[in-house]
Amino acid sequence: MNVVVVSNRVARPNSSEAINGGLAAALLPAVKSYGAIWVGSSGKTREFGQRDAFAEIEAFGKGALATVDLPKEHYNGYYEGFANAALWPTFHSRADLIRSTHEDYLAYRAVNAYMARALQRFCKPEASYWVQDYHFLPLGLELRKLGVEQPIGFFLHTPWPGPDTICAMPHHRDIVEAMLAFDLIGFQTTNDHQNFAAYLKHELGLRVVNGAVTSRHGVCRLATFPIGIDVEDFARRATKAAAGPQIARLRASLQGAKLCIGVDRVDYSKGLPNRIRAFDRLLTLEPALKGQVSLLQIAVPSRSGIPTYAQLQAELSTMVGEVNGRHGEADWTPIRYLNKGFSQATLAGFYRAAHVGLVTPLHDGMNLVAKEYVAAQNPFDPGVLVLSRHAGAAQELDSALLVNPNDIDDIARKTATALSMSCAERCERWQAAMEKLRATSVHAWFARFVKALAATRRVPGTTLPEAPEIAVKTH
Repeated sequence: MNVVVVSNRVARPNSSEAINGGLAAALLPAVKSYGAIWVGSSGKTREFGQRDAFAEIEAFGKGALATVDLPKEHYNGYYEGFANAALWPTFHSRADLIRSTHEDYLAYRAVNAYMARALQRFCKPEASYWVQDYHFLPLGLELRKLGVEQPIGFFLHTPWPGPDTICAMPHHRDIVEAMLAFDLIGFQTTNDHQNFAAYLKHELGLRVVNGAVTSRHGVCRLATFPIGIDVEDFARRATKAAAGPQIARLRASLQGAKLCIGVDRVDYSKGLPNRIRAFDRLLTLEPALKGQVSLLQIAVPSRSGIPTYAQLQAELSTMVGEVNGRHGEADWTPIRYLNKGFSQATLAGFYRAAHVGLVTPLHDGMNLVAKEYVAAQNPFDPGVLVLSRHAGAAQELDSALLVNPNDIDDIARKTATALSMSCAERCERWQAAMEKLRATSVHAWFARFVKALAATRRVPGTTLPEAPEIAVKTH
C-alpha cells in the first residue's frame, strides 16, 4: 500500500532549521523510513484559476515531499479564520475565544475541496490517504465526491472535547458528518475517542458498535493511536549536541545554577502565563533558590495575525519583565525568554542540559516536547519532567511529576521537588518513562495506523489493532 500523508504544512528535512510543531517533528522520520508521500501547503498562495497547484515535489529518503500553493482568495478565511479561530479554540476547550464568520467556513470548505482536487494526482489503485489534523476535517468527503474509492484515514493531533463544547462550534454537525466519510479516525487518547463517540450518540443519534459507526457515507472505524517520537534518534542528537559549543556556552552562563526549560509555541492552550506565575511563586516560596535556578522559556511566535495571539505575546513579555525585575540580580536573570525557534538538534542539547522540563499545557492532544525531554536525558544523571495532567502524554508518562496546570502552587511545589530529587529517584522515574516511549515510538504509531487503515477494507466487522495498553498509576 502506497501511503499519501496530507497535512496543512510540510516540514523541511534540513536538521539545522527550526521545526515548528509536534506533527512536523513526528512525521518527517516516519515518511523518510516508510516511503510515504507527504503532501501539504507550501506556505505560498496563488490565484484560484491557475492550473497546476503543485509548487514542488522532491524525494526524501524512501518517500517524497510535495507542496501545494493554496488559493489566495480563500487562504485567510481557511487558516486564520475557521481553522484557528473556530476549530482550534473549540478543540482546546476555549469556546469563548471562537471568532469566525460564515465566510470563513465557506473558505475552509473551499480549500478542502481544492486540496482534494490536487490529491487526485496520487490516486493510484494501490494508494491510501492518511489525512492529518483539524485543517482537513472534511477532506475525506471531498475526496469521495471526486470518486476516490481507496482507503482514507484521519488522525487528530489535538484533543476532542466533550459534546457540550463541540456544540458551541459553528457548523459542528456539518463538520462531524463530513468526518464520517473517512474509513478510520484515530485519536491520541481514549478520552478523545470516547468524547467523539458521545457526540455521535447525543447529537447525531448514531451508535458506535465494536469501534465502528455506520452513516450515510458507510462504515467509519474509531481507534486510539498515541503518537510518539524517534526515541533512539533523539537520544543520539542530545548526546552529540551536549558536547557542542552552544550547549557549553549555556552551561557556562549558568555559573553552576540549575536550569528549568519550557519549549512551546505562543498559544493560549500551552499554559504559559501560569508557568511564569508558577516560577515567580517558586522563588517566593523558596527564596534560597534565588540565584540557584533559572528558567529558559523558548516561546515561538505563532498566528500573530490573530488578535488573541498578539495579546498573549504582549502579556507574556510583560510578565517576564516583572518577574525578572522583582527577583533578578545584577549577575542572575530568573527567566531567559526567547521568542524564536531552534532546530531539533539544538533543542535536544538544551533538554539534556536542563534539570527540569516544564510541560504544563492547559490542554494538549499529546505534547511531544514531554517525550523529547525524556529521550534527551543523560541516563546516569537525568532531569525530571513536570507534566500537566491535561496533556495526552500524561496517560503514558505517569512517572513524571504530574500537575494541575491551573494550580500555580502545585506547579511551583512540584518544580521545587524536581530540583531537589535524588539521583536514584530521578533514574528510576526516567527508566520507567523510557520504557513507555520505546513502546509507542513514531515508527510504531505510523505502522499501526497504516495497518489498521488497510484492515478497514478487508473484512466487515474486523477488529482493528489498538495501541498497546499503557498502565496508568492512580495519583
